[in-house]
Amino acid sequence: MGLLLAGLILFLSIHSLSIVYAPLRDRLAERLGVIGWQALYSLVAIAGMALIVIGYGIARQEPIVLYVPAPWLRHGAFLLLLFVFPLLLAAYLPGRIQDAVRHPMLAATKIWAFAHLLANGMLHDAVLFGAFLGWAVIDRISLQRRNSAPPPGAPRARYNDGIAVVAGTGLYLWFVLHGHGWLLGVPLLG
Repeated sequence: MGLLLAGLILFLSIHSLSIVYAPLRDRLAERLGVIGWQALYSLVAIAGMALIVIGYGIARQEPIVLYVPAPWLRHGAFLLLLFVFPLLLAAYLPGRIQDAVRHPMLAATKIWAFAHLLANGMLHDAVLFGAFLGWAVIDRISLQRRNSAPPPGAPRARYNDGIAVVAGTGLYLWFVLHGHGWLLGVPLLG
């Protein structure tokens, strides 16, 4: 569990500089230059993600049950997760979805984490998905008091919403049928 926690601390810390102390982030970006700052940010995030993946894999080998979800909650999780990939794409494809949701990446993160908490009751699941859910809620609240530029993405176009929904739904189906098992070693069906 230590590697999982270390990875979460690294990954979520670098993603939280704007929440905790934006001037520090700005000073680092100024001192290192845009490319230097992006390189440091990426290296820390990648290291954190690697530790999360390794730590989660190790924690899965000796699971500790916190709760046993009702079987129907799995179906609810599948339904909630249908929205995640379209929202992720909408974060980079400005359109009505982005206008309505305002922060589609954070909405996708919250839905992803909550759905996984519904369907999984092990300690390592609660730590991983609870940390991401808590971080996304805190980040969304903090955005109300700070100015944040939208992430760089495609230019605004009238077809962006359609692209986000169709491509996002396709990604969701691929992930449910193949991707989750292939990438994470946990097939969802079968």
